[in-house]
Amino acid sequence: MRRRKWIVAIAAPALAAALTITGIALAASAEAATTRSMLVTLYGWPDNSPPGDGTAFGSGHAGGTGTYSNPVTFATDQHEFAPGTKVYYPYLHRYFIMQDECVECDQDWANGKYHIDLWVGGQGGNTTAVLNCEDALTQDSGQVIINPSSTEPVDTTPLFNSSTNKCYDPGSFGGGGGGGGSGNTYVGAGSGKCIDDPNFSTTNGTQMEIWTCNGGSNQAIVASSGTLQVEGKCFDAPNNATANNTIIEIWSCNGGANQKFSYNSTNGTIFGSQSGKCITVQGASTANGGKLILYTCNGGSNQKWTRK
Repeated sequence: MRRRKWIVAIAAPALAAALTITGIALAASAEAATTRSMLVTLYGWPDNSPPGDGTAFGSGHAGGTGTYSNPVTFATDQHEFAPGTKVYYPYLHRYFIMQDECVECDQDWANGKYHIDLWVGGQGGNTTAVLNCEDALTQDSGQVIINPSSTEPVDTTPLFNSSTNKCYDPGSFGGGGGGGGSGNTYVGAGSGKCIDDPNFSTTNGTQMEIWTCNGGSNQAIVASSGTLQVEGKCFDAPNNATANNTIIEIWSCNGGANQKFSYNSTNGTIFGSQSGKCITVQGASTANGGKLILYTCNGGSNQKWTRK
């Protein structure tokens, strides 16, 4: 993967002053939360020239823990997001704030492509390990919540631990979902029916469907460590497929990227972390037995779910 090319940190004070003069706000706007699919890359200490944590906006130093009150720095073109804009990234379970600018983000924005770059840290860590971590956490079609609420689940585990040179595992987070062992139901906005494991199946390869909500354990879905589980099996995209119309099946939990799914409480979608696509009722069916597939997120009612 190509490395990011960064605006030299020494220019940050002048650039911030210029923004103040031109009247560009340095605080997040109070707009309604929206979700956007975009290229999400990461950068760290060794990417800056010279190496460091200098930023173009804000405090002048990248950082943050990922909470709503202390979000992690991200970079992009200032016309894509104004400095001070907050976003929440479900894949990494934390909030970020626009405080920096990057050349490749500027180029992508000029070509009509959404692109944000997230601060991974890395001071004192092994340079190769930092760069490998950045690549490992990159998502071509990451689902990002813009102007999020303050109540999203947060994991403050460092994205890169310089003491151990360990990269964050998005699937290691067990908080912010589920409802304990009893699980939650997911009711379709278009059908009014629940996601259902047919006939309480525990057979690998069983395709998930919708069915009239009945309180059965085959409709009680547990969110755990970045997965969705029912009857002890994980939601799964077979053979790591990411194409439209890939079925949603259940399979023995194995930690694979094709078993990582996240619920977006802002727009009600459930999307695959690997594919960036939404769990969808095929053909917008409202009948019992309507099948679940992966499909490009499009805002349809057959892609929206209420977690209860």
